[in-house]
Amino acid sequence: MGYQIKNIKFLQSETDWRKCPTEHFPEFAFIGRSNVGKSSLINMLAKQKSLAKTSSKPGKTQTINHFEVDKRWYLVDLPGYGYASISKTMREKWAKMIDNYLNFRENLQIVFVLVDIRLEPQQIDVDFINALGEKGLPFSLIFTKADKLSKKRGEENVKVFCKKLLESWEELPPFFISSGMDGQGRDEILDYIDQINESYYQHENHIENEE
Repeated sequence: MGYQIKNIKFLQSETDWRKCPTEHFPEFAFIGRSNVGKSSLINMLAKQKSLAKTSSKPGKTQTINHFEVDKRWYLVDLPGYGYASISKTMREKWAKMIDNYLNFRENLQIVFVLVDIRLEPQQIDVDFINALGEKGLPFSLIFTKADKLSKKRGEENVKVFCKKLLESWEELPPFFISSGMDGQGRDEILDYIDQINESYYQHENHIENEE
């Protein structure tokens, strides 16, 4: 077992990235289509049942939600995309909120894009991933709900999704297979975050020493 979250607390919810917490910690954002299992994943990573509010109704997360982790990094729960049950005006409002956050949040290290492992590649996921590429934002994929189908079928579906991505990308981003129900993927995802944090703080210390 590698890095594990020891302390996590909710800080604030905002609709404007400029009102988000001071950018003195590296930041990791989680986003995906509605009902992809984002809240369950966040609760699984933190080993807390109700840290992020889960709901069967799409659109539960409507703000940029910051959690402080181990006084070392921020976990950010972003609203999803692809809602069919909300108005066009609200969709556009959420899209602009997310877009501004992604474009201007300087301490953002990685965007974790959550993808439902049970489904064939959804164009809305591919489009969002391609948009991140156009912005030059680093991202990783987390395939969720792996407990809902066999390991073999899950791996096959991941291959199909990766093949779809390779139509637009020369190489694939890091990806993880997870389950909010049984904890699959927790250690791998947290160790990955910890590695990035180590690099971040080594770089910061190097700059401070030079000054």
